[in-house]
Amino acid sequence: MNVNTEAGTANFEYLQQAAETTDTRTALRDLMTTYGDDVWNYAFSLCRNSDMSDDITQEVFLKVYRKLGSFRGESSIKTWLLAITRHTAFDMQRSSFWKRITSSDIFTAAAAVQPSAEHEAIERFAINDIWQKVMELPVKYREVLILYAHYQLSMKEMAEILKLSEGTVKSRLFHARARVLKLKERDLIEPE
Repeated sequence: MNVNTEAGTANFEYLQQAAETTDTRTALRDLMTTYGDDVWNYAFSLCRNSDMSDDITQEVFLKVYRKLGSFRGESSIKTWLLAITRHTAFDMQRSSFWKRITSSDIFTAAAAVQPSAEHEAIERFAINDIWQKVMELPVKYREVLILYAHYQLSMKEMAEILKLSEGTVKSRLFHARARVLKLKERDLIEPE
């Protein structure tokens, strides 16, 4: 048995025990501490809105709290959480409430005099040229690059999260890399 399988089994047993006892709050706190940043960052990479990322993260952990016993251990906890994050992000983006809020954010942001600390932190993150290019990509390409490069997931794990075949994931990853290279070449030819 390899280390990942042993760790996955231990995590599965821990969550099963927590779900069967009254210790679900401790398990949830542990999950939030361990994976909270990963969930928020993935949510932000999908929606590019820090307020919405906060709400998505909160909703993900509420869902996890309610469904803690449904984790079957067929994937890693991280893969499970990122799949929930993806579904929650797309559900929220489709909701009419968020469409109204995000369109009004354009006017609010223009009126702001000084950027918030969150905005400055995001700006510092975006300074990295490659990540700026990645964030310009359509979601289907952006998310495979982020899952692969940032979260270092395997093709199988990405296919599971995205509900796609491994071949489709490989194809999207290939095309995403090609698009980033094209964007870099464009910037070399047409500097700002």
